[in-house]
Amino acid sequence: MGDRRAYVLGGQEHEIARLDAQAAFNEAPTVELLRGGGIESGMRVLDLGSGLGHVARLVATIVGPEGEVVGIDAQPALLEIARQRTTEAGQQNVRFVEADVRTYTEPGRFDAVVGRLILFHLEDPAAVVRHHAARLERSGVVIAIDFDIGAARSEPPVELAQTARDYVLASFRRAGADPVIGTHLASILADAGLADVASKGIQTYIAPGDPVAPRLLAGVVRTLAGATASEGLPPELELETLEQRLGGALLEADAVLLMPTLVGAWGRRGDD
Repeated sequence: MGDRRAYVLGGQEHEIARLDAQAAFNEAPTVELLRGGGIESGMRVLDLGSGLGHVARLVATIVGPEGEVVGIDAQPALLEIARQRTTEAGQQNVRFVEADVRTYTEPGRFDAVVGRLILFHLEDPAAVVRHHAARLERSGVVIAIDFDIGAARSEPPVELAQTARDYVLASFRRAGADPVIGTHLASILADAGLADVASKGIQTYIAPGDPVAPRLLAGVVRTLAGATASEGLPPELELETLEQRLGGALLEADAVLLMPTLVGAWGRRGDD
């Protein structure tokens, strides 16, 4: 990643497992947003905040063997896992670099810059986008993908799910991150000087009784509580049983959980 603020989600073993589960859940909408934003075969693409390499490998599949993906992140432990997994997957068109996303510059230009769940950690996301847009080929594209966590809710309302969501929003804000940045990704790209900016959100609805909903929600609560030493953790969010209680409450209310909207925005480098 690379920012003066701490990466609130950390890189412990349980967090890596949560990130893997989150990435699997968001894989299909991410591919839809990448393709919708203009990622195509043969492109050379820079992936910001690669972490475990989930997005870099998805992009590598789209651009194919004639394309190239360079993933950058500031956490060497995560990058080591990303390299190992990429090698095991046989993807030879991906490489990873330990670097600060705010300042990294590589010789040669890119056809596209992508980043999923990275801008909300940054103090000045428009400046980061502007920095990398300057290294794009003419009419190259920037695709930013991030959450609008404020859109998450249950229907009908379930108090425990609402309390968990509100805790997640408040914890990210205390850490200086923007948990609803998806609502203004298009404005960030426009402020960075990109042209033809467009945006789209994809929200998944999870039926009562599906274990993925309480698992994902309880998982991010657990990680945030650990990162902040349980600062402000309501007693009803007691971590040991939270996942089970969330699942039970949603099932009892026959409630659908509307997950955070995954928002994509894209724009092209204008003529110099």
